[in-house]
Amino acid sequence: MLTNSSILITGGTGSFGHTFVPMTLAKYNPKRLVIFSRDEMKQWEMAKLYGSNSRVRFFIGDVRDKDRLSRALHGIDYVVHAAATKIVPTAEYNPFECVKTNINGAMNLIDACIDQGVKRVVALSTDKASSPANLYGATKLASDKLFVAGNSYSGIDSTRFSVVRYGNVMGSRGSVIPFFMSIAERGVLPITDERMTRFMITLEQGVELVWHAFEDMVGGEIYVKKIPSMKITDIAKAAAPGARHEIVGIRPGEKLHEQMIGEEDALHTYEYSEHFKILPAIHKWSEDPARINGGVKVAPDFTYSSDNNKDWMTVEQLQSWIATNKNMVGKI
Repeated sequence: MLTNSSILITGGTGSFGHTFVPMTLAKYNPKRLVIFSRDEMKQWEMAKLYGSNSRVRFFIGDVRDKDRLSRALHGIDYVVHAAATKIVPTAEYNPFECVKTNINGAMNLIDACIDQGVKRVVALSTDKASSPANLYGATKLASDKLFVAGNSYSGIDSTRFSVVRYGNVMGSRGSVIPFFMSIAERGVLPITDERMTRFMITLEQGVELVWHAFEDMVGGEIYVKKIPSMKITDIAKAAAPGARHEIVGIRPGEKLHEQMIGEEDALHTYEYSEHFKILPAIHKWSEDPARINGGVKVAPDFTYSSDNNKDWMTVEQLQSWIATNKNMVGKI
């Protein structure tokens, strides 16, 4: 589907974009892959990685600016929406800015994609959008709802929208693994709560989930990857063996466990071999055979959270991953 197409990724200089771009170039050989973001220095640094590759283009712009989005989307077939204000404490202390990017930006992108005749859009979500306990999660829940409803807004045979949702990305810039590794020499690691658990997913798995969504989507689906969990204390042991753990308490807006599917979504959720799919409650789309596509409905009281997961990653498995990817941890 993506072969010889024109693709645009918003927030494309972030961790996801740095993985999505080379993987997609190698697998699908798109005609044009446009990185749309507002940080010129990050674009400058990223452009060095691709030299004279004519398939990769860079476009300065902000999802808050609908006119700029419309210009960037001219002739684009597929869009990945990765732009977001996503650091939980930053969102708590700068709520207006978070709303402008995560909600207003989503509205701008939906309108611009429909106006420009984009075929399909996949928006990146987060576990924090399920039963949100912080402003970032609340804005991403609103964003998810906007993208789902965008399918009825665009009309039949027009732009299709879906969402992918996953938890903690292993080793990404600003995440807990590179943070623990950066302060390991101090001999003491701050642990918010020793009961805390987190989902674990690689950037490569996140990219593959987006590819699957493009291929599978009818419109309005939320795709949730099946991934392992870890206790925060085990993550600390893997990242900094021998360091002492100091309990410092949960930060404002932080959850004890990550949740990607809440009980309120169970009535519209289907299970597949490697993922779950939350179907839209509107327009009876959750009963549509094309959207269900062979899935098995989950139990009415089903939830998918990092503490009730069936799959757990061990300290040794994470240490092996860190050893293999040590040159990339915290770099993108």
